[in-house]
Amino acid sequence: MIPISILTGFLGSGKTTLLGHLLRQPEFSRTAVIINEFGEIGLDHELVDASADSFIELQTGCLCCKVRNDLAQTLGDLLARRDAGTVPPFERVVIETSGLADPAPILQTLMTDEALAGRLVLGGIVTTIDAVNGEGTLAREAISAKQVAVADRLILTKSDLAGAARPQLMSRLATLNAGAPLLMAAHGRVDPRHLFDAAPYDSRTQSFGARAWLAAHDHPHEHGPHHDGITTYALVRAKPIGAVTLTLFLETLAEHCGADLLRLKGILNIAESPERPAVVHGVQHVFHPPAWLARWPSDDRRSRMVFITRRIPRGFVETLLDALEMEVGDVLRSALVSQGKTRHAVAVEVGVQHDPALGRKS
Repeated sequence: MIPISILTGFLGSGKTTLLGHLLRQPEFSRTAVIINEFGEIGLDHELVDASADSFIELQTGCLCCKVRNDLAQTLGDLLARRDAGTVPPFERVVIETSGLADPAPILQTLMTDEALAGRLVLGGIVTTIDAVNGEGTLAREAISAKQVAVADRLILTKSDLAGAARPQLMSRLATLNAGAPLLMAAHGRVDPRHLFDAAPYDSRTQSFGARAWLAAHDHPHEHGPHHDGITTYALVRAKPIGAVTLTLFLETLAEHCGADLLRLKGILNIAESPERPAVVHGVQHVFHPPAWLARWPSDDRRSRMVFITRRIPRGFVETLLDALEMEVGDVLRSALVSQGKTRHAVAVEVGVQHDPALGRKS
C-alpha cells in the first residue's frame, strides 16, 4: 500500500516553498507529487511548459504531475505507469491543493474509489498557516478555517519573518484544532520525519496514527465554536458500542449532518469484537471502511470519537447515540425473549443488512 497525503493551506501560506524543500530531502526521493492547480506550480521551471499529460521526473528523484480531468483518473494513470516501469517506483504520493480548495472532496475521492482502495492508504492532511498574515486570513476566509480544522498536522510558515509567535493566532489555531501538532517552518524548512506520518490506519504496520489526535481530545470537552461555527468535541464511551448501533449512528450522521460534518475520527470498542478495535474515519457524508486493528494500541479500551463540525451541537450527537443504543437494545432484548437467540446472533442478523463502512444500507 502506498500512503497518500494532502498538503493544503490558503493562498500564499507557503505550501510550494515547503514542498520544494521537502522534495530535496533524501527521505522524499521516491515521492510522487500531484498539483491540482497549474497556476501555483513553482517547484521546477520545466513544469511551467509541461503539457497536460506530462509526468516530470525532477532532478531530486521525485515525480511531479498535475491533475488533468479527474483526480481518480490521474492517480490511476500514475499507478499504471508505475506498474509498467515508465515512471520511477515512487513510495509516497503527496497532493498539493489550490489555496482556495476545500480538502474534503479530495478526501472523499480517496475514500470511495474502489480502483484505488487496494493500492493507496489514506494518509494525513498537512495545512500551512502564514505566521504573518494567518490571523487576518482566518478571520476573513471561511475556507482557511476549514483547512486548519480538518488537518492532522499544522505548519506555521514564515515564522522567521513574524518574529515571536502571536498569541492571538496560536489561540485561534488551538480553538479550531487542538489535536493537530503544530510545527514551525523557517524559510520553508521543517523536519520531514514529522509531517506525513498521521494516517488514521496503516495496514502495513497495524498502527493507529490518530492516537495523538484523539489523546488531545481525551475528555468530552468542547473547543469553540468561533464566529465561523466550527466546533471540535469528543465523545467518550466506557461501555462497548454494538455493531448495529454504530451502523445506524453513521447512517444518520451521513444523511442528516453530512455537509456540516467536516471530519470524524475514532477508535471504537465494538461489543461483538472486544479484542479488535475498529478505527472509523469520516468526511462529510462519506465514511471510510472501518479498519480493524489486530489489538488495542494501549490499555485504554474506551470508545473515542472526535468530531470537527460546523453548527452540529455536541448535545445532538450525544443524544443521537444514546437514543440509538436504547432503541437497538430494546429490539435485541425483545428478540432474545421471543426467539431464544443469543445477543450476538441477533446483532449479526440485523447487522448484515447494513454496511457500517460507508454509512449507508447495502
